[in-house]
Amino acid sequence: MEGSDTINTSSSSSSSFQPQPQSVVISPCAACKILRRRCVDKCVLAPYFPPHDPLKFTTAHRVFGASNIIKFLQELPEEQREDAVSSMVYEAKARLRDPVYGCTGAICQLQKQVTDLQEQLAIAHADILNMQSQHSNLMALIYMEMAQSTNAVDHTKTSFFVEDTNNLGLLLEPLWT
Repeated sequence: MEGSDTINTSSSSSSSFQPQPQSVVISPCAACKILRRRCVDKCVLAPYFPPHDPLKFTTAHRVFGASNIIKFLQELPEEQREDAVSSMVYEAKARLRDPVYGCTGAICQLQKQVTDLQEQLAIAHADILNMQSQHSNLMALIYMEMAQSTNAVDHTKTSFFVEDTNNLGLLLEPLWT
């Protein structure tokens, strides 16, 4: 009879179009999928390792290990966990890329770039100051020469007028005669 009750229940539920309360099937987080374990409702890893991004957990898992990641996240307040996970993933990627230096190698390389750029900036500032100094010196020289030439022109104009009065007859004579 139990078998007939089950069949009747299933046939009656299939014929009706009323939605049945179903348990929500949530896909396990990427960490639980990779670790092949059941993802519980309060999984510490689920908010930070979504099911559609398994590479994120795989990278961190290779370097730190699942138990260390879980322990580390449990020790942190919830508002800091997301930053911690992104930091762990970044560090793990750097360690996989450069097994010897990891993040330290990337940081040293970036610091060297900053130092090189600061040197280039200092050189550019020195060049600008040098050019500004040359420009101001050139302008001062031009002003001095203009002042000297103005004085010279005034002197020649004065002498020209004096000579003109002496040779006034020569200037008024026709040239074609």
